[in-house]
Amino acid sequence: MNIEQQTVVIMGGSSGIGLATAKILTQYGANVVITGRNQKKLETALASINGSKSGAVCNATSTDELTNFFTKLGEFHHLILCVSGTEGGGAFVSLEGKQLRQAFEEKFWAHFQAVQASLKTLHKSGSITFVTAASARTSLSGTVGLAAINGALEAMILPLANELRPIRVNAVSPGVIDTGWWKNIPEKERQAIFAQTAATLPVGRIGRPEDIAEAIAFLVGNGFMTGTVIECDGGLRIKE
Repeated sequence: MNIEQQTVVIMGGSSGIGLATAKILTQYGANVVITGRNQKKLETALASINGSKSGAVCNATSTDELTNFFTKLGEFHHLILCVSGTEGGGAFVSLEGKQLRQAFEEKFWAHFQAVQASLKTLHKSGSITFVTAASARTSLSGTVGLAAINGALEAMILPLANELRPIRVNAVSPGVIDTGWWKNIPEKERQAIFAQTAATLPVGRIGRPEDIAEAIAFLVGNGFMTGTVIECDGGLRIKE
């Protein structure tokens, strides 16, 4: 992996998968810039990263903030999009349109806007990596809204890789990962979901942020990968 001294922007890098990715990439010598919405949380995250790192408060749902961020940053090499919200899940019959629109704003439109805002300063030898979700490719009940959001993002990968070349465009599609995304579910219920899921997965456990971070790092560092969605889900799609 040859990313030493290259600047990598991780939007949504103050926690979970984004933070785990920042820690791995600094080990390879990258200059990592993480963004988040909360200054205090951002400072705590930066303190946990060894290596060359910096951070900036930026709300990816705001086109003005994105434009200002990338203008101030200047030229960089890789963009990783870990931005997400917690809305969009639940049974289709009770899923409110307002809720799903908000979920699209927090993930699909945040990713879309961030990529557009980055293109003036993203190096032509660089890459864009989306973090989607396994809901785009499974039939799990209660994930129709999430499937719509992540499916829309994944549908962009091939045409975007063609249109933006030689910039590489890829995605990692995680399964059930123990991150703050689940924070709105009570602890006891959350652990029950994790245990039930782990029992059905071929790997026998749910995912950790580091599992996804390693897949992201591979895509960033491999200059021969583009137009690809890596499914890092512990075998969630495999049926007995």
